[in-house]
Amino acid sequence: MLIPVLLQIAGILVIIAEFILPSGGLLSILAASLIGYSLYTVFATFSMETAMVFLAADIILIPVVVIVGLKLLATSPLSLRKRLTRESGFTSQDPAMERYLEKTGKTLTDLRPSGMADIEGEKVDVVSRGEYIDKGTNIVVTSVEGNQVIVRSTNE
Repeated sequence: MLIPVLLQIAGILVIIAEFILPSGGLLSILAASLIGYSLYTVFATFSMETAMVFLAADIILIPVVVIVGLKLLATSPLSLRKRLTRESGFTSQDPAMERYLEKTGKTLTDLRPSGMADIEGEKVDVVSRGEYIDKGTNIVVTSVEGNQVIVRSTNE
C-alpha cells in the first residue's frame, strides 16, 4: 500500500512543480503518469473499495491543487506582479523622444503613413495620422506616443 501512496504524493508534488518550473507540459505528463500508474497499481492489487477511495481522492485533490496553485502563482515572487508604468520607472518610450515635440523638419521619404524625416538635423522615423505626405514636405511634430513620432504637414 506504500508504493501507490508515494506515487500519488510524487504526482501531486510534480503538479506543484509545474507551476514553478516552465517545462512546456513535460512535468504535467510526468504527474499524469505517476498518478495513473498509482491508480493502475491500486486497481490491480487491492480491493475495489480501496481503489475507489484513491480515485475519489484524485478527483477531488487534483483540481484543488491546480486551483490553489494558480491562485498562489498570482502572488508568487516568480510572477510579474507589477504593471509597467511610467510611475514605476518602467517605460517603453525613450524619454529623449519628447524633445521632438513641436519641432519642425522635412520629410526625407514619402510618408505612407510612415517614413523618415529630418528634424533639426537628425534622421527620425516618423508617422503621420494616416495621410500620405510627399518627400520634401515641411512637417511639424504634433505628438510623441510610445516610440512613435507623429507628424503633420505644415502646408495644410
